[in-house]
Amino acid sequence: MATRAFSRLRTPICTSILIRNLTRTSIIHHSLSLKPKVPALEPDCCKPIRGFKLYHDGRPRGPLWRGKKLIGKEALFVILGLKRFKDDEEKLEKFIKTHVLRLLKMDLIAVLSELERQEEVALAVKVFKVIRKQDWYRPDPYLYKDLIIALAKCQKMDDAMQLWEDMRKENLFPDSQTYTEMIRGFLRHGSPADAMNIYEDMTKSPEPPEELPFRILLKGLLPHPLLRNRVKQDFEELFPERHVYDPPEEIFGLR
Repeated sequence: MATRAFSRLRTPICTSILIRNLTRTSIIHHSLSLKPKVPALEPDCCKPIRGFKLYHDGRPRGPLWRGKKLIGKEALFVILGLKRFKDDEEKLEKFIKTHVLRLLKMDLIAVLSELERQEEVALAVKVFKVIRKQDWYRPDPYLYKDLIIALAKCQKMDDAMQLWEDMRKENLFPDSQTYTEMIRGFLRHGSPADAMNIYEDMTKSPEPPEELPFRILLKGLLPHPLLRNRVKQDFEELFPERHVYDPPEEIFGLR
């Protein structure tokens, strides 16, 4: 009797357990099927993702970013301060005494180079005067060169000529690029006589002359035939294989 009663009860118990497991499995499978299948995105820096637009994050790229990192915090602070007080001479001189004079050598040179790059040539001249008063300063033609070229490009020819004379007093000779920019600056400034003075100084330089300064003079002296013929003669002697273009005289009314 007991065995028969147990067999009757075991069948519904097993059936209920089986139904419960089947129901749970179907629910889990159904819930998993509702989730969208998103393919794994593998980042690829070379191929942009379809549907997404690549935007620039605003940070400088390449050499500009590396150049900015070479300027220290003290140098950047000094550059901003000099530009802030450049219209107030009294505050500017006080800022130079309290902040510029305390900079180290590399920071001073970095400030000078950055001011030249930004064409703040008046401030660059003041910083260069501070550099020349330092104990570690030695006459360097490249310091003069960069500042003279920056002044010539901004047509500050009086300041450029003053630096030119200071450089010559220190027995320094400019290179061809410096001669070229000075000649070009005086021609733009409408001073062919001063350009010829630079040319005379170039002919006395120990470095061999290059072609570019002659080309600029030959072009800028077209309204002055006497000066141009003199430069042309020297050019033909130094560069006999080069040709000089002579435009028709009626263009400039030279008859």
